[in-house]
Order: sequence, then C-alpha cells, then structure tokens
Amino acid sequence: MTSHSATMSACCLVLLTACTPAKLAEGRVRSALMDAGLSQPNAACMAERMTDRLTLGQLRKLQTLQAPKRSIADYVTTVRRVGDRELIEVTLGSALLCAAGLAPERKPG
Repeated sequence: MTSHSATMSACCLVLLTACTPAKLAEGRVRSALMDAGLSQPNAACMAERMTDRLTLGQLRKLQTLQAPKRSIADYVTTVRRVGDRELIEVTLGSALLCAAGLAPERKPG
C-alpha cells in the first residue's frame, strides 16, 4: 500500500466515523419523535433537519416528550413548554416545512 492510498484510507475512515454519530443521533431523534406521537414520515423528515441544527443537550430534551399519537401542532405546543428558544424555533420550522412537504428532507411516500 502506498502512502497516498494509506492516507486516503485513513481519511475515508475518519469521514465514516464522523458521520456515524450523526446518523445514530438522527435515528434516536426519529424514534423519540415517533414516541412523542408523530407519524413516521414527519418524524423522519424532522429528525434529519433537527439533528443538523440542534445540540445533543437540546435533542435529549426532546426525548422526554413522549405521548400518545398527536398532531405536529400539538407536538410544537408541547415543545414550547420546554422553554428553549432555539429548540422551539428549529422544531417549529422543521414541523412547518415537513408537514407542508416543502423540506428537501421530506421524501415522497
């Protein structure tokens, strides 16, 4: 193995390792949103947007919001009670874009 290919392999490994926590977080957020009562398509769309925009601490706050099936509007109202302005803004923006089908993350289904 040449030093160039060894360097490329190391870079690929670093990139794959760096992506794994984000995908893991996205899956956990999607599950938390579904546990909070959102539909699978909305939860998947919102999780992708939210994991790119929120801190791990903010995402952990969302994990506590479990409830029976509910609408996105009800979910946003619940998130407002958390009192974290950025969390509220990202959740509201994600909810609006995903529910309207305007988010690039919203895959037709």
